[in-house]
Amino acid sequence: MPVFVWEGRVGEQIEKGEMEAPNKSAVLARLRQMQIQPIPTKIKPKGRLLDLNINIGGVPNNDIVVFTRQLSTMIDAGLPLVRSLDVLAEQQKNSMFKTTINQVKESVEAGSAFADSLSKHPKIFSNLYVSLVQAGEAGGVLDVILKRLADYLEKMESIKRKIRGAMVYPAIVIGVAVAVLAIVIIFVVPVFAEMFKDMGTTLPTLTQMVVDISNFTRNNIVYILIGLAVVIVAVLTSYKRSEKVRRLYDAFLLKMWLIGNLIQKTAIARFCRTLATLTSGGIPILDGLQITAKASGNMIIEDAILRARNEISQGTTLADPLRREPKIFPPMVTSMISIGEQTGALDDMLNKIADFYEDEVDVAVSSLMSALEPLMIVFLGGTVGIIVVSMYLPMFKLVSSLAG
Repeated sequence: MPVFVWEGRVGEQIEKGEMEAPNKSAVLARLRQMQIQPIPTKIKPKGRLLDLNINIGGVPNNDIVVFTRQLSTMIDAGLPLVRSLDVLAEQQKNSMFKTTINQVKESVEAGSAFADSLSKHPKIFSNLYVSLVQAGEAGGVLDVILKRLADYLEKMESIKRKIRGAMVYPAIVIGVAVAVLAIVIIFVVPVFAEMFKDMGTTLPTLTQMVVDISNFTRNNIVYILIGLAVVIVAVLTSYKRSEKVRRLYDAFLLKMWLIGNLIQKTAIARFCRTLATLTSGGIPILDGLQITAKASGNMIIEDAILRARNEISQGTTLADPLRREPKIFPPMVTSMISIGEQTGALDDMLNKIADFYEDEVDVAVSSLMSALEPLMIVFLGGTVGIIVVSMYLPMFKLVSSLAG
């Protein structure tokens, strides 16, 4: 949507600003609604070269959390929804999110429900978000639901940050290791190879193997990089397009040492927190499980939740079908859910389970880091050590022959 610069009078003062609108007429109408007398000759499209507020990579989760919490506060204070959205759009720095909020506001102004307006932007507002807003509108408790949503999004983002933080150190170490090995193989080994050639001796097997790897890498570096890029793109494409590939990959991750444990605990925390938020917001259990399954992030866990949903639709409790998935839902989880169902406090029990497993995620992340650090050091040290030893073997051989 184009951006217009405008000037208008408020009493004796001249006000200036910028506004996103489909055309100049819309700007004039908006200014009059804001009780600003526009100066038509001063309303012009803003040059795009001057617009430095460019967003790359979509809308960060933190922006959505802040938007949700502020909207909850404004509605609780009695501010109309359209006016609240207008204020939030004006203060939004992320250009993509600002445009989205304006489009939602215009849709609400045109008579659409808030939830329906949000559903037009599925890449920003998830199905869970829209469903809860819809329930909040229907029950007249939109401000309460938005506050719960903000709390939920913050907790989910906290889990993501912990996992991302745990992956930063290994990624840096692996990146440095690959860079060091590449430098040694491409630039250092050839120097030794030339020296060995001048010596005119037969190279030991290990040394010859390292030299051959170096020569192959140097002569085919472009093809190797292209091949790696093709493989990565092919794997990512097949993962996105093929459910079979995704299911195999997700099943493999769940069985991996340490990583599988972390994924399982993260999934349980997300399942319980999401379902608690949905059911406490007035969403029926079957709809809540449908949404929760899609938000699980793992197809094996999604399948287990959907199987439980099918059994619940036939009249069973939530705990019973989950007990038949012990590899995903431990006995402690199903027992606490069963108690929650019997006492009528399922939401509270799910939140308690989520709190427990969020702490367990911290422990699992620490365990993963403690195990990965020595493994990476051994890998890097061992690989570099083999290359160094292979380069010195011919010298040892030459010294031994001279001494003999």
